[in-house]
Amino acid sequence: MRRNQKTFRPKKNAPSGNKCVQLKKHIDATLGSGNLRDAVRLPPGEDLNEWLAVNTVDFFNQVNILYGTLMEFCTPNTCPTMSAGPKFEYRWADGVQIKKPIEVSAPKYVEYLMDWIEAQLDNKSIFPQKIGTQFPQNFKDVVKTIFKRLFRVYAHIYHSHFQKTVNLKEEAHLNTCFKHFTLFTWEFKLIDKAELAPLIDLTESIVSVC
Repeated sequence: MRRNQKTFRPKKNAPSGNKCVQLKKHIDATLGSGNLRDAVRLPPGEDLNEWLAVNTVDFFNQVNILYGTLMEFCTPNTCPTMSAGPKFEYRWADGVQIKKPIEVSAPKYVEYLMDWIEAQLDNKSIFPQKIGTQFPQNFKDVVKTIFKRLFRVYAHIYHSHFQKTVNLKEEAHLNTCFKHFTLFTWEFKLIDKAELAPLIDLTESIVSVC
């Protein structure tokens, strides 16, 4: 990790247990091969929910690090709303503490989002910490909401901070992370196509080329 990277919050670890360690090693090994299409596929014989859980933690950490490099440039003054270009604006609601969607700055939205995702990851009834524990029936719905909202951070970065990313010489890393994210969400149908509209051209080019 580069010294100038600012991690938004401490890195989360995958659920404990030998199987999760094995799955994490599989992810790292296949990513190292350079074939992202292979890296996202469910390994033969593995449990889908366990695969989704381990990868959700990984993608959460990736977005944390990416956004952390831009925190000093993404402020309430530069980004008073959480947007992805002039046509798309996101409001925050978590259904518990904030039930009615509210307009907030981009950094505040990301703060709310990361707090909310961390709460989901730490909830053992949603993300079991031990192998063999049953996943809840709504597990994939929770995962889909997490990925839908993480996509919004990518959309904001590309629309509002891409030039700064280029200036920091981080664009190759950003593009690789988003490519990995896109292939994973496409493989498991985690984000509805309508939600991809702010980056639909980029998303479709990734899926069609790979």
